[in-house]
Amino acid sequence: MKILIVEDTRSNLLVLTQYVERLGATAVKAETGAQAIEIFQSEHPDIVLLDVVLPDTDGFAVAQRLRGLERAENWTPIIFLSSLGKDEDIERGIASGGDDYLHKPISEVVLGAKIRAMQRIIQMRTSLVVLARKLDTANQELKRLSASDGLTGIANRRLFDEYISREWRRARRTSNSIALLMCDVDHFKLFNDTYGHQAGDDCLRQVAGVIQRTMERASDVAARYGGEEFAAILPETAIGGALFVGEKIRHALHALNIPHAGSPHGRVTLSIGIAAQVPDTEGLHDDLIKAADRALYRAKHEGRDRVVRADAMLADHE
Repeated sequence: MKILIVEDTRSNLLVLTQYVERLGATAVKAETGAQAIEIFQSEHPDIVLLDVVLPDTDGFAVAQRLRGLERAENWTPIIFLSSLGKDEDIERGIASGGDDYLHKPISEVVLGAKIRAMQRIIQMRTSLVVLARKLDTANQELKRLSASDGLTGIANRRLFDEYISREWRRARRTSNSIALLMCDVDHFKLFNDTYGHQAGDDCLRQVAGVIQRTMERASDVAARYGGEEFAAILPETAIGGALFVGEKIRHALHALNIPHAGSPHGRVTLSIGIAAQVPDTEGLHDDLIKAADRALYRAKHEGRDRVVRADAMLADHE
């Protein structure tokens, strides 16, 4: 343990140093407020013993300065040393950032008791800080898990609903287009029937990975919409940009070449419906979802393994 002693009287400084060292601590000494501030910054003491009366300033001002130098997660106990014994002096010391107040002459027994008490507080505070960090980490992980699909690891339906609602409102404020891709794995029931549910789960994970890797901007979100259906939200994107992303996803899945004996294409493919819209005051984000769903239905109806745009009246805001 390192203790900073700020005392301008040499004899007092010597005595306090002896007290501190007999407690098994290391004494770091300063005789002025300026020295105390400089040493505090370089040595990072565990406790400060601070004289109220100093040649260049008073201990109250030094305490305020030391508190200003502390980082948010740190705390250094400050014990004032003074021959001033009025209640007002004690009140001022605590108000300026002090934690305790000892009257001169200092008793070695009392000083030792105060330091041990401060040590216990430091240990308890450190334990609480560590616990708080663990709780924060756990909460962040819980938040991540609550927003992630358990099978594929990408965003789940809950996050999809929250994100599209938020981005729709933002697009309305900024008069920007927002695009949506609805993707469905073609003939997935036949895939499960042919290869089994474990292979089906692995297939969905690979498809999710393809869609996720295609999202190039931090604002783009890929989500599992339900079953073998996926969605991608593309803020600030017109229909042309959405078409480009959809084709990129489709070709990336082709490149994986996942065998599918139950499909006329001989491999796993995606049907993708896309829609884009600049929200107006009357429209709802449900309209965008319905438009992308209609386009997806058309992609299925027209032979699958393709990207289909929603009707031009809704989508063309390029």
